[in-house]
Amino acid sequence: MAKGSKENIVRTFINRNVERHLVKEFLLHETQDAGFGGLTFKRTPEGEMIVLEAENVGRVIGTRGRIINELTRRLEQDFNLHQPKLEVGECEKPALNAQIMASRLASSLERGWFFRRAGNSTAMNIMNEGARGCLIVLSGKVSGARNRTQKFQAGHIKFCGETALSTMDVGYAVAVKKLGTIGCTVAIMRPGTRLPNELIIKSREEVGLEPLPHDYEITESRLSSVSEDEDGELVPDMSEDEMVEASVQAIAEFEAEMTGGEEE
Repeated sequence: MAKGSKENIVRTFINRNVERHLVKEFLLHETQDAGFGGLTFKRTPEGEMIVLEAENVGRVIGTRGRIINELTRRLEQDFNLHQPKLEVGECEKPALNAQIMASRLASSLERGWFFRRAGNSTAMNIMNEGARGCLIVLSGKVSGARNRTQKFQAGHIKFCGETALSTMDVGYAVAVKKLGTIGCTVAIMRPGTRLPNELIIKSREEVGLEPLPHDYEITESRLSSVSEDEDGELVPDMSEDEMVEASVQAIAEFEAEMTGGEEE
């Protein structure tokens, strides 16, 4: 493939992503009062399908579909989309949608809420819905003439890397106040997220393996006896190093027993 063809393909993907970003900004501005929750783009042979997630579906559709038809017409004329089809879905749990919570936070600040009350209340609502963690960042004219950044966090969060990209839902909104603007960023770790360091150990039956000939468990009672000290607490007779050596010896005896059983 020629070099010019590769550049054309790259340029096509870049233009497509820029176009989708502009569409997202347009729909976010037009449906902000309805609780904009995100967009999903699907390219079909019939045209571009755009699925919009909103908290209040009725405000996006309008009376007899007047608003959604107007938005579809604007998408086709202003963004040159090929036969766009706009669909609206309801957000089942708004408190777990980062974009909706960021818009709510910005609206609370514009209505005069103190920034600490707004940030803590937003974090509490998110965690009460079952999220694993959340991070709220307010940046701008938060409490005075100078810019500052205030963070609120709860639970388990990831700041960077592939884990943050795949497990954190991020939303952004702007609150316009008399002193200036405040950027509101909300990041939510979705419920049920399993991190790379969280391992699930399955039994032999669950993975389809045959059970061992017999159970062999190494416990502290098998390694050493215990006795009471002056305070009446139970203390093992062996030290930690002696217990480790005894454990290694017990494992070696078990492997030898298993090997001998297989040879027979």
